[in-house]
Amino acid sequence: MTHFADFEALRGAVGTEIGVSGWLTVDQDRIDRFADATDDHQWIHVDSEQAARGPFGCTIAHGFLTLSLMVPLVNEATSVGGIRMGINYGFNKVRFITPVPAGGRIRARVILDSVDDIPGGAQAIRTVTIELDGADKPACVAESIVRYLI
Repeated sequence: MTHFADFEALRGAVGTEIGVSGWLTVDQDRIDRFADATDDHQWIHVDSEQAARGPFGCTIAHGFLTLSLMVPLVNEATSVGGIRMGINYGFNKVRFITPVPAGGRIRARVILDSVDDIPGGAQAIRTVTIELDGADKPACVAESIVRYLI
C-alpha cells in the first residue's frame, strides 16, 4: 500500500502510479449475490449451463460488480492521511473491456491524474485499471473522482 500523509504529499505524486492492490477472486457466489442485490439475473451471469453455451463459455461478472469492487481494491492500494472521509464523487469515463469470468482474479492499478483544492478538502482524479489475471487487456478502466474531506 502507498500511504500519503496529507494532501501535499498526494499532490507530489500527480502523474505517477500510486498503488497496486492484491488479487481478488470474483467467484460465482459473489456474482449471484450481486445479481440478487441489483435484480439483474441475466443468464450470462447466473445460469452456468446456458452460459457454457454462450459467447464466453462460462458465467461472467456484471460490469457494475467489477466497477463496485474498485472501492475495496483501491482502498487496499493507497490511502491518504489527515482526512475525515473520502467520498466517491463519480466517474468521467468508464469502459468494460474484458469480461471477468466466474473464478477470475482481478486487481487495481491506480494512477493519480490530478489533485485540486475544493472547499473543505481536495478532489483527486485517478485512472484505475482493473486488471484480469491472465488476460491481455484489462477488465475495466475508469477515470474515478474522489473527494477527500478534512
